[in-house]
Amino acid sequence: MRLRFQAVSGTLASIPITLFGLVLVTFFIGRVVPIDPVLAIVGDRAPQDVVEAARLQLGLDQPLYVQFWRYLGQIASGDLGRSVMTSNPVTDDIIRFFPATFELATLALIVAVLIGIPLGVWAATRQGSWVDQGVRLFCLAGHSLPVFVLGLISLLLFYAHWGVLPGPGRQSIFYEGMVDTRTGILTLDALLAGDWGAFQDALLHLAQPAGVLAMFSLAYIARMTRAFMLNELKSEYVTTARAKGLSRGRIVWGHAFRNTAVPLVTVLAMTYAGLLEGAVLTETIFSWPGLGQYLTVSLLNADMNAVLGATLVVGLIYVMLNLLSDLLYRLLDPRVK
Repeated sequence: MRLRFQAVSGTLASIPITLFGLVLVTFFIGRVVPIDPVLAIVGDRAPQDVVEAARLQLGLDQPLYVQFWRYLGQIASGDLGRSVMTSNPVTDDIIRFFPATFELATLALIVAVLIGIPLGVWAATRQGSWVDQGVRLFCLAGHSLPVFVLGLISLLLFYAHWGVLPGPGRQSIFYEGMVDTRTGILTLDALLAGDWGAFQDALLHLAQPAGVLAMFSLAYIARMTRAFMLNELKSEYVTTARAKGLSRGRIVWGHAFRNTAVPLVTVLAMTYAGLLEGAVLTETIFSWPGLGQYLTVSLLNADMNAVLGATLVVGLIYVMLNLLSDLLYRLLDPRVK
């Protein structure tokens, strides 16, 4: 118990170092890219004296180490600068756009887990059969087909051809502004307001982009689950359990899957982190106002404050979820010290 506490303490102590490295890399990326933040603010036709005055005001005339400590102080106070594109503080923009990505990523992960894990277990218990081959082919297709192809096919079939699902966007025009924004998560806000029509509309708009992301994620989750289960099913304790006459379901779910769930924690955490960074192509195709679309538009408009701020948030998400998976791994597996 003491060794595990020391290991957890060591993991927690590494967070400041990791975050400092993340900020350092983010800062220097913003300085080496061939985009002048001053020209993005004042325009490339501004007089030279205006450009120099803006450069002086932003502190870009100072040495890099001075600029870095200033940047570090701004981040520590929650100031990520002001967006040139929206004229709002980048922090406010991220708070406004991130809930849409969170809503989309969370539903996609839930669907991927509910389908991907049983598929992986099913394939592993029938290794070499047509079921196993079918699941492997499905996983290969899920990884091979580009996201934008799946998105366009989905829109073509479910929206344009069959008309069973709404088109791009987060909600229909009829429901815009009808639900008060409390959390930024539209489905949750509609439930809190008791507006079932708005909730159904938001859920239908969420179905296609979440389904596309879930398809890509569940292919990876199913493949990893199958690999972990195959390894566990070959273990000696499974052979012993079979010799004792335990039922197949108890062996698979009560013994093998319990040990598989430990490494699956890391897989799910990293999958969720990848979804939370903002699925750029999916959000663009479905006009989903999330972090990925915000980051892409900011980059195209040379809005470096927004780009660096959003990149820093994405990096922070990866660090925190990686830390969470590491802690859960240590808690679930008594063999890890």
